[in-house]
Amino acid sequence: MHSRMAAVTDPLLLDIPAPIETARLVVRPHRAGDGPVLHAALAESIVELRRFLWNLPWVAEDPTPGSAEARCRTCESNFIARTELAFLVFEKASGVLVASVGLHRIDWRVPKMEVGYWVRTAAAGNGHATEAVRAVVSCAFEHLGAERIELVTDEENVASRRVAERCGFALEGILRHAQRGRDGGLRNNCLYAKLPPRAGSPPT
Repeated sequence: MHSRMAAVTDPLLLDIPAPIETARLVVRPHRAGDGPVLHAALAESIVELRRFLWNLPWVAEDPTPGSAEARCRTCESNFIARTELAFLVFEKASGVLVASVGLHRIDWRVPKMEVGYWVRTAAAGNGHATEAVRAVVSCAFEHLGAERIELVTDEENVASRRVAERCGFALEGILRHAQRGRDGGLRNNCLYAKLPPRAGSPPT
């Protein structure tokens, strides 16, 4: 286990393993040139993504090859700068992009961060999100010294809540009327969190 630290004085000096491999998946940062595969996944999944992630600018806009490539390059730049750590998730057997997972809203002073994810529509229901989230969260605890990882999801997003529970996140509360939906109605968010495992103790 990575020794705990009070804060990260210079995140640029952190070595982050990439790619991260699991039994079925290759989880790696975005690269310039990934635009076509990302665009295909987004175009296929945009209706489902907008159901619960409508407030994200890249979900709200209509996906185009150009916007997908721009997003890949932005994510690559942010990863290098350590401001956000976003990953694409590929199935080993097929090489197909099946999901994306990332660490966002990073506060290196703690350090703490929020994990977010989405799954390609055709790949939904195969446990890819759970497998990828577990891998990235484990990396954050072991290599980034994370002291807290949050996971926030719409109260009605049952699939996302199941991923949180399978990955060992504890529900800390329901944030009532936390945001407006696409229809203008008020939505509740579930705040989950996970703390690092300590010697002799299970993850919490």
